[in-house]
Amino acid sequence: MFLDELTPIVKELIQQPIAFLGGFCSGVLRISLSDDPVKTWLQKQTGSTYTVPTSSTDNGKSNGPQSILIE
Repeated sequence: MFLDELTPIVKELIQQPIAFLGGFCSGVLRISLSDDPVKTWLQKQTGSTYTVPTSSTDNGKSNGPQSILIE
């Protein structure tokens, strides 16, 4: 029942406890990986950069509100 739903979470926690708890805490505290203190620390630790995935929610238009015609 309820334990079946928690099994994947427990498996991840056992396999990589530090990474899991770091991700969990950053999610609870709403810490973004692209913010400056976290971003520079990650660059020092891993030697690589984190790029924020871009989303196309504006369909390529970024010039403000659009008017529509409803018949």
